[in-house]
Amino acid sequence: MRRVPEALALAALAAGPALADLPDLGGREIVVATENAYPPLQYIRDGEPVGWEYDAMADIAERLNAEVSYENISWDAMIPAVSDGQYDMGMTGITIRDDRREAVDFSAPYMTSEMLMLVRADEDRFDDAEGFAADPDLLMAAQPGTTPFYVGVYEVLDGDEANPRIVTFETFGAGVQALRTGDVDLVLSDSTAAQGYVGASEGALKIVGEPLGTEQFGFIFPKGSDLVAPIDAAIEAMEADGTLDELNRRWFVETELGQ
Repeated sequence: MRRVPEALALAALAAGPALADLPDLGGREIVVATENAYPPLQYIRDGEPVGWEYDAMADIAERLNAEVSYENISWDAMIPAVSDGQYDMGMTGITIRDDRREAVDFSAPYMTSEMLMLVRADEDRFDDAEGFAADPDLLMAAQPGTTPFYVGVYEVLDGDEANPRIVTFETFGAGVQALRTGDVDLVLSDSTAAQGYVGASEGALKIVGEPLGTEQFGFIFPKGSDLVAPIDAAIEAMEADGTLDELNRRWFVETELGQ
């Protein structure tokens, strides 16, 4: 077992003996699959990958005495690739869902978020889900297989996954760009990414309506991975000593996105 960094020792001890010591992975390399297209959790800025999840993984690696490397992969290939053991972990703001548990194991939740409606700042044709659904000329951007896609299909529209009002994109960022250029009229997003995009849009985007639901994010692993327990222990320690709150402040309040 290894000690947490000295600066965190008092917080860990205050939280309880179980958090004062964490597993020591002995310098083990952890290969993480990521999309780099879901700001502010992870994205490319000035040619470099940055974001909440990168900072969190750096902290986790320090606590567990591990080395982390990253491989870029599309969202639609990530869960199958991690399930097949091609990568040790996956991260890209992945919603914890029972159907996904059939293919991969999840870490403990590291973030809870609400599903929000992201629109252009000058949007005045609708201000809630019912108003959007009532106008057949309005289009929604979504990535197939994601939680926003299913929320759009089943909670906003008619439950038809082939509904032509849903325009699909390979990345979340491409959908937001289509929103900005007027090719679609709505993007559903968890509150973390929605707030990040609004903050970086220089007044071009806004959030309307009430939240459409709550979701929890977790890292994914191949079924039966021995990394789940140590990662969970690190997440628990980060929550106890305020590190998760600090990451939220850095990426969602100070909004480093685009700076």
